[in-house]
Amino acid sequence: MHAFQAQMDPHFIFNSLNAIHHYILTTSTDLASLYLTRFAKLMRFMIRNCNKEWVNLEEDVEALELYLQLEQLRFGTQFDYQLEVLPEVFQQVTMIPPLIIQPYVQEAIWHRILLRPEKTGGHLKIIISREKEMLCIQIADNGVHNAVLASKETSFLKGIRIAGERLAAINEKYNLRASVKEEGLYNDQDEPDGSKVIITMQHVSSRLN
Repeated sequence: MHAFQAQMDPHFIFNSLNAIHHYILTTSTDLASLYLTRFAKLMRFMIRNCNKEWVNLEEDVEALELYLQLEQLRFGTQFDYQLEVLPEVFQQVTMIPPLIIQPYVQEAIWHRILLRPEKTGGHLKIIISREKEMLCIQIADNGVHNAVLASKETSFLKGIRIAGERLAAINEKYNLRASVKEEGLYNDQDEPDGSKVIITMQHVSSRLN
């Protein structure tokens, strides 16, 4: 429930609905209806799964895609994204804890990409792969580098803290060998060029909720 409350930030809900309302008044009722449907599907997923330990990856990726579409609706050309699940990962039978990936994606958007001095050209890349028995989720962005971010932020986002605590609890219960690692990215001139978060855990093919 804490994870759900952290994700359902009132600002996200209000601003998403406000953006949809803007489309109703100024652009296209069909487009507004499309985004309202996506918003409703995302809310339904989060309410249904907030108290579950496991969901299949396909459903979690669908919810993540909906979240990204809504954020892009709000911020337009400030960033684009790529979300890819590699062929070796069978989404329908791969199980993961719900509400784990999204807080790290939200952090990348809000606390790195949107802080770029340039207001366009932000890029977010999410790759989900499998390396032998381990599931690997990589979240890379070209936003403000960690060193710059550290000077502006004094604490982790609540959603990140809760996601980490939930992952640790599930890791202890099921021995998933789960870990979260964050590293800086650099360009050819060895200048800061973004960040990458890598979430790894043992691949789980089926669980009972």
